[in-house]
Amino acid sequence: MIISHELLEKTCKDMIETILLCLDHATKGTVYRIGPMPELRSVRVTSGIREHGNGTIHWGLPAVSDYNPPGKTWEQYRDRPGRALEAMAWCVERQKSWTADNPYEDQRSVRKQLNGEPEDWHHMEPVLVKKSDLYGEDTADLQYPLNWKGVPIWQDTDYVVVAVIKIHFLPHSIQRGDRATKVIKKLSRILGTEMFSLHIRETLSQVQNELAQQRLSSCNALAHELRNTLMKLSFIFSAINAEVGFLREQWEEEIRRSVSEVVDKSTLLRRLNELIETRLASLNGHAELKTLGRHLLEEQQEFLVTPLLPEQAENWVHMKIQPKWERLLSESPVWDDVRGEVEDILHRLKNAVWMGTDQQVAKQLKHLPEEVRTLWPQLAYVEFSADKLPLLEQVLALLNHPGMDVPHKKHTQKVLSSLKALAELIPDMETRTNRILDFMRNGSEKGLQDYWRPLMRTGPSPSSSE
Repeated sequence: MIISHELLEKTCKDMIETILLCLDHATKGTVYRIGPMPELRSVRVTSGIREHGNGTIHWGLPAVSDYNPPGKTWEQYRDRPGRALEAMAWCVERQKSWTADNPYEDQRSVRKQLNGEPEDWHHMEPVLVKKSDLYGEDTADLQYPLNWKGVPIWQDTDYVVVAVIKIHFLPHSIQRGDRATKVIKKLSRILGTEMFSLHIRETLSQVQNELAQQRLSSCNALAHELRNTLMKLSFIFSAINAEVGFLREQWEEEIRRSVSEVVDKSTLLRRLNELIETRLASLNGHAELKTLGRHLLEEQQEFLVTPLLPEQAENWVHMKIQPKWERLLSESPVWDDVRGEVEDILHRLKNAVWMGTDQQVAKQLKHLPEEVRTLWPQLAYVEFSADKLPLLEQVLALLNHPGMDVPHKKHTQKVLSSLKALAELIPDMETRTNRILDFMRNGSEKGLQDYWRPLMRTGPSPSSSE
């Protein structure tokens, strides 16, 4: 990716600061740049450590580190027999996160493997960008990195890793798949979009030198890239919906605590999981059905932890869970004695996902102020888009209500306020884009340059807008 060190460092600092502000128990953040292929050199860009007590963040690189510039090549940190396993290799090769929620059993702690000393609690998240965005649709000639067996990695994925975020936490304060790791995963997508946006901006400055001779072709290419960048800014609404999804989870948790007669999806899914787990062993000789059962368990577990809207949740049950159960019930007698129970649970599960929208249930939460128990479910089940952005003001007002008691309320307010400000910039950015394209097609080159300069200073950078 073409990004100047100064811009990349500023962007990484903004991202680390955002994560540390969102997560009280996070103590330090580091961003490593990965690339280019096939070398995949991993270089520490910057680190920020929060000072205990006043929250001041101190920036800089440690005095000694293998990942300080010039960093380590893929050949130096990838998995290989006889070499200590590194979490960095896991994140880069598999494009998956690594959480050290028990440093004493961290299989990829180099310090523990070499010296027997545990590291601290931390989470590492790869930052992904689509191959087609960086290299175009034709990726057949790309030279992929190789694992120690000589097999190319990333051939079967749509993404490349351009960075890795590492966040350190207070002892015993994180678990795999908890809210903190989900926040980091969401923000890693934002960093990927931001890095790609910076890549586009610097690429465009090179294209500008060729405008005089190739105005028409450059205009078409620029139109594609700018609009592509604007499309990628839809991450703002994904981030907004992630925060609103957290409020939705808290609302349903409030119902579970307060309304004993309501059977929610977690109770039903636990029973379905139990019915699979206790009978899988009875499928000896039916490898295909056994695999199907394991996949069903994974999908039911993912469904349990994903904050879906009711329509999406009901469709998940209809499309992913119910067909697999129907096949298990029809092709194996193992579940014959509980067939009726399974069918009843699946039916109740489709109704249970609408629990949070039931006004009669909401009225039973007498301990909440009437305004809160009325507005909370109304706003928590909104799928935010550009036309529904005005409702975000009501969400912020609800969070400011003294009767609204949810974890991390102040951080959620801060994040939603920042995202709202970013979302409100999009129409102006679209206007700027259209005017630039008009200048390029029909205006003078001087007019384009006069309008281009303020855009380059105030371009679509989520980090700088905050």
